[in-house]
Amino acid sequence: MKLKLSEYAHTLELNEDALDLFISSLVSDGWLSNERYCEQFIHAKKNKFGRYKIIRELEEKGIEQALIEEHISPLKNQELLYAKQVWQKKFRLPPSSKEEWSKQARFLQSRGFDVSLIKKILNAKEE
Repeated sequence: MKLKLSEYAHTLELNEDALDLFISSLVSDGWLSNERYCEQFIHAKKNKFGRYKIIRELEEKGIEQALIEEHISPLKNQELLYAKQVWQKKFRLPPSSKEEWSKQARFLQSRGFDVSLIKKILNAKEE
């Protein structure tokens, strides 16, 4: 969050020292929290994207790696469920050919799901 605010302030040509002081006061008063942002971001994205895409987006936003790992680890247990939901919403039927299998695998991979999960979903027999 601090990184994003700094970028925004730079576009407005604000004084860097005043901005740092302002951000520090927001953090110390509890109005700005990377931990809370990380929790909410993961909660909002977990039904659409896999762990790898969420991690990459949080890293791009300047969230510390340790904080990401702390909050993303509970997602690992339910990632198969979320990946199946994303796949079913898009395709509904299992792949009937190699080309279709590749197309569906690329879709799930672009959403940031692990290759082992993709194989489980696409190689499972129809229930």
